Amino acid sequence: MFDKILIANRGEIACRVAATARRMGVKTVAVYSDADASAKHVAACDEAVHVGASAPKDSYLRWERIIEAAQATGAQAIHPGYGFLSENEDFARACADAGLVFIGPPASAINAMGLKAESKRLMEQAQVPLVPGYHGTNQNPALLQAEADRIGYPVLIKASAGGGGKGMRAVDKSEDFAAALASCQREALNSFGDDAVLIEKYVQRPRHIEIQVFGDTHGNCVYLFERDCSVQRRHQKVLEEAPAPGMTPELRARMGEAAVAAARAVGYVGAGTVEFIVEQPGGYDAPEQMKFYFMEMNTRLQVEHPVTEAITGEDLVEWQLRVASGQPLPKQQSELRIIGHAIEARICAENPDNNFLPATGRLDVYRKPPCTSFERSTVRVDDGVREGDAISPFYDSMIAKLIVHGDTRAQALARLDDALAQTHIVGLATNVQFLRHVVRSDSFAQARLDTALIPREEAVLFGQERVGLPLAAAAAVASQLQRELAQEGSDPFSRRDGWRSLLACRRRFEFDFNDTHAKAWLTYGPGGSYQLEVGEGDAAVAGALAFVPAADGGIDLQYAGQRTRATVYAQGETDHIFTPRGATRIEALDLLAHAGDSAAEGGRLTAPMPGKVVSFAVKAGDKVAKGQPLAVMEAMKMEHTIAAPFDGVVQELLYAPGDQVMDGAELLSLSPS
Repeated sequence: MFDKILIANRGEIACRVAATARRMGVKTVAVYSDADASAKHVAACDEAVHVGASAPKDSYLRWERIIEAAQATGAQAIHPGYGFLSENEDFARACADAGLVFIGPPASAINAMGLKAESKRLMEQAQVPLVPGYHGTNQNPALLQAEADRIGYPVLIKASAGGGGKGMRAVDKSEDFAAALASCQREALNSFGDDAVLIEKYVQRPRHIEIQVFGDTHGNCVYLFERDCSVQRRHQKVLEEAPAPGMTPELRARMGEAAVAAARAVGYVGAGTVEFIVEQPGGYDAPEQMKFYFMEMNTRLQVEHPVTEAITGEDLVEWQLRVASGQPLPKQQSELRIIGHAIEARICAENPDNNFLPATGRLDVYRKPPCTSFERSTVRVDDGVREGDAISPFYDSMIAKLIVHGDTRAQALARLDDALAQTHIVGLATNVQFLRHVVRSDSFAQARLDTALIPREEAVLFGQERVGLPLAAAAAVASQLQRELAQEGSDPFSRRDGWRSLLACRRRFEFDFNDTHAKAWLTYGPGGSYQLEVGEGDAAVAGALAFVPAADGGIDLQYAGQRTRATVYAQGETDHIFTPRGATRIEALDLLAHAGDSAAEGGRLTAPMPGKVVSFAVKAGDKVAKGQPLAVMEAMKMEHTIAAPFDGVVQELLYAPGDQVMDGAELLSLSPS
């Protein structure tokens, strides 16, 4: 076994690898960029080496510098994590040339499976089922258009060197193909340095099921069962679970054996994932009719590997270290068993109600559910951040992975919803409440799974407010009263109980809640009691208000006949409220400070977050229609289209393609027609 390894990555996967290495008595070396100088993964390792500026190309992708860091610190091996250099065959070869062990497959296997088109040809030779498509090297746009027309729409354009949903576009009709191809190639070139694409038939009602495989240098290869990753947005995974619901033992064995055959065909060593698209011709309730087709092989550890660990009880990072050091696989196929059910939720800094726009900012509040031990954990959180850390625009938007395990899928679902309810993040937009909506949706709860689940359940997933104005106002008032009572002094003039010698004390509050401005009146009663009325007229809600501080910092709240637990985090005038029912925010207005406020602004289009201007689709003087694309920005490794909010005329372009812009920067000016 190694004495010391370098982890050529950042964030939660670097922390994850470091945790297993420490348990095994292996020292670790972290690498970090300017933006990550104080990051959690730096503190998690025994040593750390600075490798460059904040952008990945200036730090985490500088493999020459990373190899130098490994040699300088005496590391014997390099673990690449996932992303960055994990599937870079040149890096794997450079490690070997430098006398370092690359904790991953041989460079030849990365090469064979790294290009989607080449891997398709290999699988075709091995008689693994393939989705109808074009995997050729001729990239002439006219030929690609003709091939798409031949295959039949809808089709999927995929970057040949891609992964993680980057460089992928679905096209529904022939006339949309050229524009989608250009966008796909541009994103592929930017993300992978290669704009080659392949075209496949877009399978209807598809499920994304992948098989975890593991090989060693002694000729052993096993599969550690499957993961269902069908719940996706923008072709990126949102929820993953193991085992796949509805999987029959016969289909599991066939898929597992096909995955092992694929791994053996390229002499695979280490952890890998063979991804299949699964067709459901008989519908959701006919698993015996499911057909599977090879999509690709990821020659690395996957983001979702914890659900496999949860149902098998195996530490896959430990397996990686043992195999890379020359040891045989810890178990053979006959020794592996599935125990229970596990689900992973990816918690990301993004706004689901705004087309999943990535968010940046500071984790002013970051509270996690209570976690159990790694082995057979009930609740597990893998993250690379701490409260107070910033989510920057330089890396992807994932904050953490929340993994739960139960004896049954129903139990795992209940535990996941409860754990998400206990996940409190303030300071930037996240998808936590959206994840709760998905978990509670009929499709997910009843395992009616396919990659269109999110658009199919759109009505119950987006724009949902589970905490209404009365409860939000009651929680805000109770929190304010609790803070005031905590400031009471011992003298009678410091008392905050609303006592008056003649009249009852009646106090007014005003709130902004979503698009509603509301008033509330709090009446102090005898013995420290309160009556609260929220709203006016027929919409008013009135009742007794009572609250007791809870041990975890929350409030046991009773209002108008309802009882709940609420946790409130105040940021200026904004109260962020978390309850078992859901989370929301309400503005508790300072009436004096807001006297005379007014604001009106229009005709400008601004950057939704820090990033780079990719292109403009218009020029000064152009007339545009509402919804027409005006500009394309790139941020957090994704492209974002800026569209016209109304009919108008472009007055001026304020930046040029390639310019870096800050959040809120005005990109162009637009006047109404």
